[in-house]
Amino acid sequence: MGTQGLGRGREGWSGERSRPSPSTKQLTGSRHHRTLTARFPEGPTRIAAALRELETHGYLRRTRERTESGRIVTRTVSCNQPGHRHDRDASEAAPPRSPARRAATAPQHKPARRAALPAVPKPAYSAPALLQAATEVLAGLRRTDPRLLLSATDAEHLAPGVAAWLERDLTPTAVRHALTSDLPPEPLRRPAALLAHRLTAQLPPLPPYRAPEQTPPVRHPLRNCDTCDRGYRGPDPHNCQGCASAGTGPWSSDSSTGATPLSAQAQP
Repeated sequence: MGTQGLGRGREGWSGERSRPSPSTKQLTGSRHHRTLTARFPEGPTRIAAALRELETHGYLRRTRERTESGRIVTRTVSCNQPGHRHDRDASEAAPPRSPARRAATAPQHKPARRAALPAVPKPAYSAPALLQAATEVLAGLRRTDPRLLLSATDAEHLAPGVAAWLERDLTPTAVRHALTSDLPPEPLRRPAALLAHRLTAQLPPLPPYRAPEQTPPVRHPLRNCDTCDRGYRGPDPHNCQGCASAGTGPWSSDSSTGATPLSAQAQP
């Protein structure tokens, strides 16, 4: 039989030319084979082989579908020009799916992950008070420009960078001015990324090293010695250095006090 015997009756049993018509019969399982066996003189084995050959070459398409009652049936469509209208015929022949089923079978697109924020400078000493001051500077940026509204996560990432600026002897006002001046006029897509770039690119240098200042010498007030009545400057409030060393006065003290008589000191 091959495909010729069955092929000459393709339009006879399916009634289609490249698209299913309303009169197309939907046959399932053994009922399909019984219908063809009753119509053609060939036996069921040769008919089944011919159907497989037609399906291999694209003249026949068989799809399994579920009816509204839940029953699974095989839909058979015959094509006189295989490959020309396969995609459109399949979409037209398929029954409409319910919205819930379309949503379940639709491809799920995961939201793209946002790129990580650029790294920011780190302070030499991350004191809690310094980080708190940096966070307050970031929280106040939106008062200068509403576009610089930051989330808690962004502020936590940027706080060490602001602390590095404050560590360089800059005031919070100076840091705020550096971050908010000369902003682009268009809307900011991601303000935290812009601030991270500025904190890194415009980081000021460390202040020059300053040696600690020496404590100036203590200048004691001018007093009169209770023993010799001489004027002197020294830590002992009663005796000059000489009387305190000799231990002659009633308020004599140890020589370690280092009181200096007025005559041995330069007058103011």
